Amino acid sequence: MMAVVSIVVFAGALVTAIAVIAFAVGPHWLRIVRVAAGHADRGFAPLEQLARAERRIAVRRRASLPVPAQRLREVA
Repeated sequence: MMAVVSIVVFAGALVTAIAVIAFAVGPHWLRIVRVAAGHADRGFAPLEQLARAERRIAVRRRASLPVPAQRLREVA
């Protein structure tokens, strides 16, 4: 009886694990196969995205710096 319960519990865990992996990999299956076959993914440019993000951060930093009062007086 205990062996049957153990088999049922572990079989359920196995089915759950396989289902989770299938749902995670399923939508990207063709993309994974293309990359595994040696074809480059056209939409993936990590360095370009990183450079764009760094420029955005630099612009936000410059925009958030306080303007010195002396510069405001010169403009006026």
